[in-house]
Amino acid sequence: MTDQSTTVLRKIIHIDMDAFYASVEQRDFPEYRGKPLVVGGKPDSRGVVATASYEARVYGIRSAMSCSKAYQLCPTAIFVYPRFDAYSAVSKSIREIFSRYTDLIEPLSLDEAYLDVTEDKMGIGSAIDIARSIKNAIKQELNLTASAGVSINKFVAKVASDMNKPDGLTFIGPSKIKSFMEKLPVEMFFGVGKVTAARMKAMQVNTGADLKNLSQEQLIAQFGKSGKFYYQIVRGIDDRPVRAHRETKSVGAEDTLAEDTNDDAVMHDLLRQISETVAKRLEKYQLSGKTVTLKIKFEDFKLITRSRSFSFSINKAEAIYAEAIKLLEEADLGLSKVRLLGITLSRFYDDIPVEKSESNQLEFDF
Repeated sequence: MTDQSTTVLRKIIHIDMDAFYASVEQRDFPEYRGKPLVVGGKPDSRGVVATASYEARVYGIRSAMSCSKAYQLCPTAIFVYPRFDAYSAVSKSIREIFSRYTDLIEPLSLDEAYLDVTEDKMGIGSAIDIARSIKNAIKQELNLTASAGVSINKFVAKVASDMNKPDGLTFIGPSKIKSFMEKLPVEMFFGVGKVTAARMKAMQVNTGADLKNLSQEQLIAQFGKSGKFYYQIVRGIDDRPVRAHRETKSVGAEDTLAEDTNDDAVMHDLLRQISETVAKRLEKYQLSGKTVTLKIKFEDFKLITRSRSFSFSINKAEAIYAEAIKLLEEADLGLSKVRLLGITLSRFYDDIPVEKSESNQLEFDF
């Protein structure tokens, strides 16, 4: 009698909070409930929509839309600025609920995460029951709703979580994955953005079934190394594990100027504010970085970046600001007007100490 290896199917849940920022605002401020709400800024600002309530989405308002456009679509909407401290606090409470069921939690953002419950801490067994229990806990303890997708891999679970929003629970089991993938529009596939989707549609590839008709060689020829991934994912093959300690690659912040400008004083003031925000985020995650990147978007939406790396790491607002100013000067903007500025720190090394002077300021070796 020969031994046969048995493949253990994973139990993966993707939890996605429903209109998270807007839902927190409506929970905390009763006067917003049942009304179209836009989180992102005032309608006469140059900000963009971070989240819109479901009442606002009826009017066609979506994330990343300009606030001015959102106002045109719904002049009666309520516009508020984000309260990220509040959202972070709620997110922490959500993660605590997750941790009751599994330690294999991979956060993707404040409002969504993957959970591997193949071996759940409470011994429930059924991933569907675990997802339902998590949703109930979020509703009862935090007065918010979440949607959940359940399947055998990350990709299918993530797509499933978006199928019956809000407050949905969708299970796609192994026997259903083949037909599910074949019917899926190509723009719903992981890693397929607007540009790639347009290329695929130009090739008459509109669904998973169309994508499945292409060989791996054809996909690689058209889309490079992503082609191999598309070949596997359309067949329901996704071996990516849920990573409990997802490595942070960068920490940054950006802001849009009230008016396009080439005024150094105005840009310097904004860079100081952004530097302080980045420093607070670095402190929160106990990180320091060796590379500073300055992002500059001009009035014509042209985008450039300038970076510098060091032999030591930095994390203080003063140091970040000083380097951002130097990068701005080196960019030699001339008379060009700037629309947006951003700062990002990357190359994190936890085992490399931050260099400090006696006054607790960073010393610069340049």
